[in-house]
Amino acid sequence: MYFPFFRGKQYDLLTIRESTDTLVSAGFIPIIEPVKESLSSLNRCLASLDEAKAECILIANPRYGDHAHQHDDLQEFIAEDANSSEYITIGLLLLETTSIEEIDRLYELFSEKKISFIHSGFNKPKELSKWLYNRGLNARHIFIENNCGKIYRRNFKKYSRVLIRDGFIKRTNSKHPEVEEFSDLHLTYTEDGVDGFGDFLIVGDDYSEGGGPAYAVAIHLTYIDDDEDSIMYVRHFKSIRQDSPTDPAGKFLEALDKLVEAVNDPRAKIWKTEAVKEFIRLHEKKHFPGLGTAKKLSMIHHLETMALFSKRDQ
Repeated sequence: MYFPFFRGKQYDLLTIRESTDTLVSAGFIPIIEPVKESLSSLNRCLASLDEAKAECILIANPRYGDHAHQHDDLQEFIAEDANSSEYITIGLLLLETTSIEEIDRLYELFSEKKISFIHSGFNKPKELSKWLYNRGLNARHIFIENNCGKIYRRNFKKYSRVLIRDGFIKRTNSKHPEVEEFSDLHLTYTEDGVDGFGDFLIVGDDYSEGGGPAYAVAIHLTYIDDDEDSIMYVRHFKSIRQDSPTDPAGKFLEALDKLVEAVNDPRAKIWKTEAVKEFIRLHEKKHFPGLGTAKKLSMIHHLETMALFSKRDQ
């Protein structure tokens, strides 16, 4: 079971909306952390998932973005607009500052919904385990790996558990190597004693409101390497010019030239997903759709690659 973790920016939500068929057919469950004050895009995304009967986990108390310090508007939206959907599970994010009292309050607020706990820095696992026992609550527990070691996770071993690993190393585009390992968690998660796994796609866990000027443009594509025991790698296709923030369109086409050459190689390990086919069409038209759309296509490709692997592995 795969749980891709999205921050609810514009292109993240568009990725989800345009991937509903992939999500449903593969049984993937996206986790969405709303970060934008306006909830209209989120509402459209949730409606699209609901129409497709696609499950998702919606975080009601986000750490980042416009709702980070004041959750009332978001929680009111969930209660009024999202509470009726049988496909939405409420995610409660457990941070270092989260108290048992706050957990209890949130649980009471969404007690009629399915609940998942997302552990990211929380430091009272034994207290929470006791609280769960007293409540008789059989919820899913999702662990952000950097903050939740095996000893911590052991406190919740009788529940359904999911491990999220950040496989994307965030750095300036010019500093990316051509290829690097992304993750082996899709192969090893059961050995970690969990029932599912996830990642932050090709965006990474580090959150920022917006990027600065891009001196180098890069397109990131993940792939499964059968010659390396089916480990997942990520290839970074970078523009040739990297010395100024000018001409992002031209730099995108430089990176796209490298991508198309690589995927058309008979020895290519990157699968020709629908997203890759769209990159090829953009190359044929010499069209720059914007860096946001390029990022969206890379995320869609990652989901499609995971889906193809999961079907092949059955």
